[in-house]
Amino acid sequence: MKFKPNYFNTQEAKIHKIVRSNGKEYTIREDKLRFFFPDEWMAFYDQLKPKQKITFEFLINTGARINEVRGIKVADIDFNRNSIIIRNTKARNKDGTRKIRVISISNKFKKYLKHLVKKLNLKLEDKFPILSTPAANIAMKKALEKAKIKDKENFTVHSVRKTLEVWLLSLGIDSMKVAKHMGHTIEVAQKYYVSPDTFNWEDKRMMRQIIGGLYGEVQTM
Repeated sequence: MKFKPNYFNTQEAKIHKIVRSNGKEYTIREDKLRFFFPDEWMAFYDQLKPKQKITFEFLINTGARINEVRGIKVADIDFNRNSIIIRNTKARNKDGTRKIRVISISNKFKKYLKHLVKKLNLKLEDKFPILSTPAANIAMKKALEKAKIKDKENFTVHSVRKTLEVWLLSLGIDSMKVAKHMGHTIEVAQKYYVSPDTFNWEDKRMMRQIIGGLYGEVQTM
């Protein structure tokens, strides 16, 4: 699909208009980071190098911040309960320890993680080979350019976090569950709300192809 961005002013905010190849127009507030449509993600992902893909697999499947992803150890993954412990890099408890949240992962991502642990011969206390934030942003810009994604300057690594949140909301996942997963309030989650018709049936099928059955599967937690 080809995307033709356009900008125009309203009384409240500048709006980013996207005209998709099917002729439908969608609008996004320009003061929010751009998210990926699923076909854009696939085109972008195909341009990443194998080692770079590891970082972006973690980002799109967890929705965690890259600094949080960088702290994940093999021991933080509960393969029986399909969950991962995420440590907040800023917020701390009264005793000085980092605040944590436990998020669900799909069976698809769990299988990927098992394969990665075996392939890299990782031990329980080992962390995964996640790119630094600058390196991830550079890899993203190059892949976006190769994939010929429009307005590539509006993407950052944080756009991947927003993408998962937008996708989960569009798939009908309860906003409270999404907010808990992302580690912020329902009000913040609702800021990323998009109209249900922003994505068509094929978009949603592709979303599930990418993130598997996250919150669409029977969870054991």
